[in-house]
Amino acid sequence: MTSTPAIPTPMTAAADTASAAVSAAEAADGTGLHGPVTDWFAEHARDLPWRRPEAGAWGVMVSEFMLQQTPVSRVLPVYEQWLARWPRPADLAAEAPGEAVRAWGRLGYPRRALRLHAAASAIQERHGGDVPREHAQLLALPGVGEYTAAAVASFAYGQRHAVLDTNVRRVFARAVTGRQYPPNATTAAERKLARALLPEDEELASRWAAATMELGALVCTARSPECHRCPIAAQCAWQQAGSPVHDGPPRRAQTYAGTDRQVRGKLLAVLREAVTPVPQVALDAVWDEPVQRARALDGLVSDGLVEPLSGGRYRLPHA
Repeated sequence: MTSTPAIPTPMTAAADTASAAVSAAEAADGTGLHGPVTDWFAEHARDLPWRRPEAGAWGVMVSEFMLQQTPVSRVLPVYEQWLARWPRPADLAAEAPGEAVRAWGRLGYPRRALRLHAAASAIQERHGGDVPREHAQLLALPGVGEYTAAAVASFAYGQRHAVLDTNVRRVFARAVTGRQYPPNATTAAERKLARALLPEDEELASRWAAATMELGALVCTARSPECHRCPIAAQCAWQQAGSPVHDGPPRRAQTYAGTDRQVRGKLLAVLREAVTPVPQVALDAVWDEPVQRARALDGLVSDGLVEPLSGGRYRLPHA
């Protein structure tokens, strides 16, 4: 009797990816990668305002909030306007949270604006207006997760932390585990691998974190990697394996048109531009489908992005 070969499922593919990451972490020695990647970074790094010394820890923190799921080109003008208006955490904390939402503009995912305002208020209350240096203190700030805490500690204070964003995860998946893409969500195996690859020297570790991120953003991109420009192409496990095609769960592109996100954005656009509370009728005009419109507005209220007032009026949050 002939047995039928097992067909890989998304779960087995994800398990294989995790297993590869674990094996890579156990065998990882990043010493041969550190020099080529950081030398490449020294020559090719973009001159971004949050990388300049004058940005300080607050500038780094603002950039990390804004850059989540948002490209650099869209962040730059908003970032510069934000820092001109609120150069210190205390300046933002003194404003109503609605002003943060207003200044956020069309960056998307506007709850980040509220979280950044909450973080600024906590910095003012707990740390005298200075962004804390300690990773644990950063992690304790509202709206700051493991990635942001590690990024601020590394990029602002030159500390040794594994900084794992999408770009870094993709570089490690290809260069070390031989996979085209990392898992959809960060795994414990990836964190273990990132720690194993981290240089022991604190200053080099900070440069390595920034360099791997830049390499993923400019060269080891998701759709069209330019392997001929990569400083570690000769050592890349994915290249050596013949650049195998991703065999994990399908990577679906996010849609926007017609979604609740689009409706929320249109409602917020009206509220951001208004200097006085907005009546319900003005919000009704932004979207024809009443059920979806009401659901989106309820979601904005629930998220604290919109404040309902008497008489069916709405405004950005004031407290």
